[in-house]
Amino acid sequence: MKALITGATSGIGLDMARYLNRLGIKLILVGRRSERLSTIQKELKNAKIITLDLSKEDNVYKLYDQVKKENIDILINNAGFGLFGKFSKTDLDTELKMIAVNVKAPHILTKLFLQDFSQKDKGYILNVASSAGFMAGPNLSTYYATKNYLTKLTMAINEELRKDHSHVSISCLCPGPVNTEFNQVAKGTFKVKGISSEYVAKVAIDKMFKKKMLIIPTLKMKLALFGMRFIPYRLQLIILYHIQLRKTK
Repeated sequence: MKALITGATSGIGLDMARYLNRLGIKLILVGRRSERLSTIQKELKNAKIITLDLSKEDNVYKLYDQVKKENIDILINNAGFGLFGKFSKTDLDTELKMIAVNVKAPHILTKLFLQDFSQKDKGYILNVASSAGFMAGPNLSTYYATKNYLTKLTMAINEELRKDHSHVSISCLCPGPVNTEFNQVAKGTFKVKGISSEYVAKVAIDKMFKKKMLIIPTLKMKLALFGMRFIPYRLQLIILYHIQLRKTK
């Protein structure tokens, strides 16, 4: 088998690559940092690397054109980032880049690879979202909105495939706080201790192969998301506003 992973230079993407490598699966790793990718390639001997900035739409199509003949079996859309702050004050260019990376890139790649996988009637797609995909996030608004898009898109496609009795699987990873470089990039600090990206990566891959639609790695987060269903939206917003506000201080 062969897997394509975007955002593979650190965090969950890198740990997914390591875990898949241990399973004997060949890898094509995509990221912006060529030096980091070269270092990873030395560690993971069966990996090919591609340096691309997926915030540029042309590069997303370029990536597909480069790998479409590689007989990919697994697509993992992991690339993404956030930005803390009030919507009226956050940088618009950064937010548009976030939408490009978090939404447009996985949308395009999911569609193109899904068409290929459907012709073969096999293949796995794993979209990396967040527990934020089930909520609205004041002070982290654009990030939450992008993860809502990816979560709901994945769920809709999953039902379409189920109705078609397809052997193609699409899953969405929705963890809570994870120990990665997210905080540094988003310019904030989680007050809740994150779980290890190694653990999240293993759970995600194992559940992906079991064709689980929504992958929520911890019982604590499953219970939290379940409990949110019974809280009125206004109260949810008040709670989340203060949670995110503490992260920015």
